[in-house]
This record gives sequence, C-alpha cells and structure tokens, in this order.
Amino acid sequence: MLFTALDDIAAEISLTPMQALGIPVAIVGAVFLSVGTQFQHRGVDQFEGGDQRGAHLGGSAVLGLLRKPAWVLGTLLLGLAVVLQIGALALAPLIVVQPLGAVALVVTAILNARLARIKLDHRTIRAIGLCLVGIGIFVGVAAIFAVERPISDRQLLTVLALLVVALAGVGVLWWFYRHKANAIFYIVTAGVLYGFVVTLSKIVINRIISGQFEWLTVVCAVALVVALIAGSYAVQLAHASGPPDLVIAGLTVVDPLVAVLIGVAVLGEAAATPPWAILVFAAAGALAVTGVLQLARHHPQIRPLAEAPEETP
Repeated sequence: MLFTALDDIAAEISLTPMQALGIPVAIVGAVFLSVGTQFQHRGVDQFEGGDQRGAHLGGSAVLGLLRKPAWVLGTLLLGLAVVLQIGALALAPLIVVQPLGAVALVVTAILNARLARIKLDHRTIRAIGLCLVGIGIFVGVAAIFAVERPISDRQLLTVLALLVVALAGVGVLWWFYRHKANAIFYIVTAGVLYGFVVTLSKIVINRIISGQFEWLTVVCAVALVVALIAGSYAVQLAHASGPPDLVIAGLTVVDPLVAVLIGVAVLGEAAATPPWAILVFAAAGALAVTGVLQLARHHPQIRPLAEAPEETP
C-alpha cells in the first residue's frame, strides 16, 4: 500500500531527473549566498547593530568597499552563488529552484549569531521557521505541477514592461522617503529587483537554448544588468540598515515570490496547476512573508535600538 502510494506520487511529479538535478545545485548556491552575504555585511561600515533609517552610501563609500577584503571576498562568493543559481535555472523550472534560496536563511542566522555573539530568542527562531515552512510547502507543490514552456516575444516584452514600472515606482518612493527608509524598504526593493534578475536570466537562458538569440534577447540581457546593479546597491543599503539574516530573509522570500509570480502569471510555468494548488501557493507565500515581517520586528539586533528611549538633547 505504501509503495503504491509513493509510486502514485512519483508519477505525478513533472520534473525529469535532469531537471531535479537543479534542486541540489540551487541549495549549494544558497549556501554560497549565505556566506557571501555575511562577508559583504562585514565590509559595510555604517551598520552598528540597529535599525538605522536613512542609511546611504555615496560614491566614495562604494569605492571604499572595493578596498575591504571581506566585502570583496563576499562579492566573489555571491558571484559564485549567481553562477550556481543560473545553472539551476538552466536545469529546472524557475518556480521550483528559486524558492530554495531560503536555505541561506538558516545558514546566515547561525553564522550571524555566532559572529555577533548573540542568542536568537524563540520569537526570532519562530519567524525563521515560518519562512522555511512557507517556502518548503511552495517548492513541494511546485515540484509536482511546474512545467517549462518556450518563452515568446510577447511574454518577454511583458516582463520588460513590468521591470520599467518597478524601477520607476521604486525610484519615486526612494526619492521621497530616502531619509526615512529602513532595512525593510531596501530589502523589499532589492528582492523585487532580484526577482526580475532571476526571471530575465531564465528568459535569456531559455531563448539561447531554443536558438532565439537576437536583438530582443540582447535587450533582455541589458535590462538584467540594470536590475542587477540597482538591486545590488539596494542590498548594500540594506546591510547598512539591518543585520545580515534579516537581509537574507527578505531576499530569499521577496525575490522568489516576485520571480514565481512572474513565472506563473507571465511565463505560464503553472499552467497545469489545479486551483487548489494555487491556493496552497498563496497560503505558503503569505506564511513566508509573515515570517519576514516577524523577523524584522523581533530580531535581537534590531529590537534593542528600536525600543530604546530617545535621548534628550
């Protein structure tokens, strides 16, 4: 009976063995993402262990980061993580491998707690657990129903149009609220832009494999670089505003949710998904987002400063 049930489940899984290989590749990439983020965080001087609003990095500060070995090493490790992520995207559907970046959240939380010599309380651990459970459910359902389809010019143009809207919206919000912006603002900004980076990477890979490398693919690659640069700057500002595991929590939840939404709504990767599974997707995503918000509220490196009384002049 048990083996029959397992055979039935296996028959439902849409991934081929080669596509399934993308899952461990994505997990290894998540580990490099975690370690690289920790090193990058150490290279950003402005972070002092609290929720600093209005953090900024000018041109001289950005150039100064290039002289910091920890930041350079972190950037190299993040580059390796990107290579592994692209490899995973080349093997498997976007909505399967992208959420696996949540593994980086656990690794980063442990590393940061050891390096900062802090103890994660039960509320922080519960928030991390919510993120992981939400993402785990999402990936489990996606592995059963996700399918890959050729990407048309119309779909590509739709993604590019959405990116333009996202960049314009983020730019306007930052201009008016840059002096009050905190870690959550920069994390969400980076997560949204990185979601487009992942999606555009998948599109470029898909079109190259299918022999559609032409001017529209080049435009897509240029847009990818623009989103990557803007997202990377937002990540540095997030590091200047909050602890690394909060940064990772936001990126490993917001980034895949944006990428998955595009994959589902535009690229048609969930075309064979039944309505009940869509509801599970939504519930799992909401659970993961709740975890990020709880982590932002209860993290021990943010809460002491946020609750401290204001000094009187």
